[in-house]
Amino acid sequence: HLPGDHLDVAVDSKFPLEAWRRFTESDTPDLIDRARKQLATDCTRHIRDIANKYLIPGETHEVALMFLPSEAIYAELHARFSQVVERGCSDRVMIVSPTTFMATLHTMKAVLRDAAMREQATLILDEVGKIGDDVRRLDERIARLQTHYNGGQEMLRQARISTEKITNRANKIDQLDLDEDPV
Repeated sequence: HLPGDHLDVAVDSKFPLEAWRRFTESDTPDLIDRARKQLATDCTRHIRDIANKYLIPGETHEVALMFLPSEAIYAELHARFSQVVERGCSDRVMIVSPTTFMATLHTMKAVLRDAAMREQATLILDEVGKIGDDVRRLDERIARLQTHYNGGQEMLRQARISTEKITNRANKIDQLDLDEDPV
């Protein structure tokens, strides 16, 4: 089971060992050729069976693993049975050996983690874009407020001029020496 929300990875460890034994134990060119063809047929059939049985959309991961019991079998399949390996790839069944099994799982995990990070990066970029829109709106609002503030300052300056004029006139009136008795 891969960590997180990822689906289970099917691992099949059954292998057509009889066909393999016939292939490795054959001693004449004719027997070797027949055993080779039978091994390719059995492996291809097994790959198809794995794909049909274990690749279930929504229930299992999109790739299954066919575990081979030895490095020798793995090396031989890759060296002399490329059509079997290609069939596995096209049917989304990865052929793994004892050595490559964990490396393949770790690679699958890393690819899934990378995809999740890319998805998160898309969400983050979307949020950053929204923050940019919010900052632009705030800047427009501050500019309007600044205009109102500047207008208010101008109105205060003009009101101050008016009050100074009124105060000056009142002072002039106070300074007038008005005789209350004009005779």
